[in-house]
Amino acid sequence: MKKKFTSLLLAALAAAPFSTVQAAEAQAAAANPAPAAASADMVDGEVRKIDKSAGKITLKHGDIRNLDMPGMTMVFRVKDTAMLDKLKVGDKLRFHAEKADGAIFVTEIEPVK
Repeated sequence: MKKKFTSLLLAALAAAPFSTVQAAEAQAAAANPAPAAASADMVDGEVRKIDKSAGKITLKHGDIRNLDMPGMTMVFRVKDTAMLDKLKVGDKLRFHAEKADGAIFVTEIEPVK
């Protein structure tokens, strides 16, 4: 019985540092969340039309996995019209889109060089 108790105690003590490390990692991850658009969520696209006054952009794009949407050409709203300032028709880009308030918004744009 004493041997069994000692074995259980040693097993518990051996596991404690790992659970402490895992707890610290989880706490650090919660304190430093990942960027809003993970690289895997960025979609390749091409600018077809820009309507800055309406805050819209028409993009020909690949599959948008986070929205379960196949590739197509469509009009998106943009969260910030300033994103449209540096774009012109024909530009290649990578973007992140999210659904909010019943519409799909482009929330991030990276030009492709």
